[in-house]
Amino acid sequence: MKQKKQQDVKLAKHYPGLFRRLGAWLYDSLVIAAVLMLAGGVAMAIAALMLHLGLLELGNYQDVSAYMTQHPVVGILYTGYLALVIISFFAYFWCKGGQTLGMRAWKLRLQNKDGSNIRLTQALIRMGTSAFGLGNLIAPFSQEKQSFQDIMAECEMVVLSKVN
Repeated sequence: MKQKKQQDVKLAKHYPGLFRRLGAWLYDSLVIAAVLMLAGGVAMAIAALMLHLGLLELGNYQDVSAYMTQHPVVGILYTGYLALVIISFFAYFWCKGGQTLGMRAWKLRLQNKDGSNIRLTQALIRMGTSAFGLGNLIAPFSQEKQSFQDIMAECEMVVLSKVN
């Protein structure tokens, strides 16, 4: 019996289209909304506790929510805190396993060209250049279906096979 020689086969990567990318983006938007509600609730609870203990005065503000969103300094700090929560969410998931919850649902993975997880600097570059998801609109016109943020962060998004 003659044995056939197995040829070296380079595994072809499958890149996601715009619809799949936007599906993951929409899913992640819902997750982020929930995370922000939780983070906002924690901040409001801390402010309410400080108010109860006498460490905080509302002044002319109607309630704690108005104080945290309308005060010139506290409003900026609160907005920065919520922005940090969003950045931390994406950076953690992209750097740890290459997938957010939405990407996992849509079988997508963000990685370097060699298949390794991206670094924190790449995640920050990707977030800074994404234009809130609008960078995905150039993906259909790219040869490897890369979005603007993927190009800028020197990474790629691939579709995982059903086995993964």
